[in-house]
Amino acid sequence: MTTHAPAQPASGSKGSHIWALVLTGIGLFMVTLDNLVVTTALPVIRVDLGASVETLGWVVNAYTLAFAVLLLTGAALGDRFGRRRVFAVGLVIFAVASAGCALAPSIEWLIFFRALQGLGAAPVLPLSLTLLADAFPPGKRGLAIGIWSGISGLAVAAGPVVGGAIVDGISWHWIFWINVPIGFVAAGLTMWKLRESYGPDTGLDLAGMVLAGVGVFGIVYGIVRGNEAGWGSPEILGTLLGGVAFVLAFLWWESRAPHPMLPLKFFRNRGLNVANAASVCLYFGLFGAVFFLAQFLQTVQGDSPFEAGLKVLPWTIMPMFIAPVAGLLSDRVGARPFMVAGLFIMSGAFLWMGLAITPTISYLGLFGGFLLAGFGMSMVFAPVSNLLVQSVVQVDIGKASGTNNTVREIGGAMGIAVMTAIFTATGSYSSGQAYVDGLNPAVLVAAGVLLLGAIISLFAPRLTGPKPEGVAAH
Repeated sequence: MTTHAPAQPASGSKGSHIWALVLTGIGLFMVTLDNLVVTTALPVIRVDLGASVETLGWVVNAYTLAFAVLLLTGAALGDRFGRRRVFAVGLVIFAVASAGCALAPSIEWLIFFRALQGLGAAPVLPLSLTLLADAFPPGKRGLAIGIWSGISGLAVAAGPVVGGAIVDGISWHWIFWINVPIGFVAAGLTMWKLRESYGPDTGLDLAGMVLAGVGVFGIVYGIVRGNEAGWGSPEILGTLLGGVAFVLAFLWWESRAPHPMLPLKFFRNRGLNVANAASVCLYFGLFGAVFFLAQFLQTVQGDSPFEAGLKVLPWTIMPMFIAPVAGLLSDRVGARPFMVAGLFIMSGAFLWMGLAITPTISYLGLFGGFLLAGFGMSMVFAPVSNLLVQSVVQVDIGKASGTNNTVREIGGAMGIAVMTAIFTATGSYSSGQAYVDGLNPAVLVAAGVLLLGAIISLFAPRLTGPKPEGVAAH
């Protein structure tokens, strides 16, 4: 079996650094954006393809499910077969699947190609951080990760904006067509401009991939389908319990596997544990709030998709300005103060909106909440990623990133599912007031989860500055 040397400490020209930042940023933006880019297009897609409300939800969930299930596998394949190569292959699959989505003749085909998009996106997200960390020396990673995190945050929150603009200006099909040329060009430039790197393992943990994939599938499927099928139904209880059983079997196997895809030493690492827990809380609140607030502006206040996107711009644009600064400063003072403050500010913003929103609230009444939410989340993205990178040796960044992205996708799915359950129990789409009756308690729950994330972040270790390559911080 061919063996590969682990990546050496980053070096190279300024130009190679810029290419790494640009190409990983493009890949990251595309695959993160597609988590929520279709939300503002769903009403149009429903009419165009004759979809039911239940089926329509799977246009979002199919992507999330495939994405979450295969994140760990994508990171492991990159470590084994080359991170640059697998990253580029993921971009190509994503581009091909996007063309399939644009050409889909029915809602069933659209759901299939959305799942294929998730398959292509799965290696791109964790490997983008690994490739970026490999390109920059430790002393310069904070700013680079800050820019990377700003792109990630902007993509999550800008999904409804971009989707709304394209739907209003052209058609929903172009949400997907735009990915095709960008994906192919980015894949080609990746193979040309970025250097190859590998993980330390020479084997492939096939049993671990199967156990982890089935386990995460069961958990995420149960979460996203729970409201539709009933949380106490045999289908949901079976998939959730089965998913947990497979995850436990995966952890048992990883303690014995010769080449584990998830080293159990990660669970003894306080920095990683705090980063993962904070990410779950952040994405729980963020995904759930974006899902419902984007609909509020259209369903209750009558805005077009593009108008709704423009109104949340104070929220969505913040990461581009704040995240790079937070990443740079977290190199000097540590991630903890930014994570605590950011999650606390987000919690306060959602508390404000949950108490203040009425069917007739003015935009000025929403503006302050959007501004605070954007400022708070911008303070969290880069420090969480920086804490993750600083907590492990360089060769483990891919696996640590895959783990972090898996749990945050589960957090996002939980946010939408739990807030939907609360919305359904207390409100409906029958009138503006009925929608707000469901929206307010759902947003207040998100505020509570974000506050829990701020409390958890108090336990983050204080890691500052570069650490020697090969030395993990705990």
